[in-house]
Amino acid sequence: MSFISTLNRLFRSGKNSKWKYYLKSYWRVFTPKIFSRRCLEGLLDKAEKRTDRDYIKERTDYYCKLKSNSSFARSVWEDRAVSLREQKMTKQKVYYFDSTEFARYFDQSLKWILETGDKGHTANIPSIVKDRPLVGANANSVILNLDKVRHFLFVNDKKSWCDKKNMAIFRGKLGEAKRNRTLFMERWSGRTDLVDAASVNYIEEHPEWQKGKLTIGEHLNYKFIMSLEGNDVASNLKWVMSSNSIAISPRLNYETWFMEGKLVPNYHFIEVKEDFSDLEERMNYYITHPDEAEQIIRHAHEYVNQFRDKEREKLISLLVLKKYFEICNGRWA
Repeated sequence: MSFISTLNRLFRSGKNSKWKYYLKSYWRVFTPKIFSRRCLEGLLDKAEKRTDRDYIKERTDYYCKLKSNSSFARSVWEDRAVSLREQKMTKQKVYYFDSTEFARYFDQSLKWILETGDKGHTANIPSIVKDRPLVGANANSVILNLDKVRHFLFVNDKKSWCDKKNMAIFRGKLGEAKRNRTLFMERWSGRTDLVDAASVNYIEEHPEWQKGKLTIGEHLNYKFIMSLEGNDVASNLKWVMSSNSIAISPRLNYETWFMEGKLVPNYHFIEVKEDFSDLEERMNYYITHPDEAEQIIRHAHEYVNQFRDKEREKLISLLVLKKYFEICNGRWA
């Protein structure tokens, strides 16, 4: 890889700026919480007066499925929960920054359990998480928009569907916890006429699979972008759905703040079999039916647009925490 290419991928990757994120986050940490506390009741009142308050409540209840009569091991929760005041900086700092961005509005004596990282399992007691499985009883996993600097990214794609390559592209890490990605590479890495597929990390069994990373802009030259889950959700799904390319994925297993559980296969993205055996057939169908492909793109854009209202996203985050505190602490103020 040339020096110029390296610089291009470093400074023009298309991803969120981490230095801006950390600068803003540290500034927030060192700002006295009293200013936020004074704003809370006004913000909650504003949420109640909005014309979209029913939508806000629906989203709040989706992320926090706990009910006032929810049954859980309260003694276990009490042993593990910490007060907001005592919450320590997490090893992955983004989880601390993203959760306390909204927790700072509440009484700091309130308790919670903040789980960090890609869990891939359901919490057994009420906990604040980034993700949860789509199947099974997952009410104890209360979702906030965590690690959003990596996961919540939308693009402004100026290239139309018809002007893109009739191919799919995949770039991603492979590993033991990402068996589905290895399966995809085993089946399709040799079909360079159909798929530009490569890993971004070294795999001893298949060193030939490794290639350099691509910018988001380089991905957008392709009609189809593989969006394959790893430890949990595929981190590229959100920006792919905001583009004029189409995400391809097997059935989804996890969800985050993006509410992946509400996505409809072949309406918001193209679903393929778990073994990827029908990938070529599905791609050819939409290449020969461009009107249906454009419909999927429109539906994906409509879905993404609901997350663009920053004020509403903030109100929903506050209401999720309020509901969590009410049920677990018996109060929210």
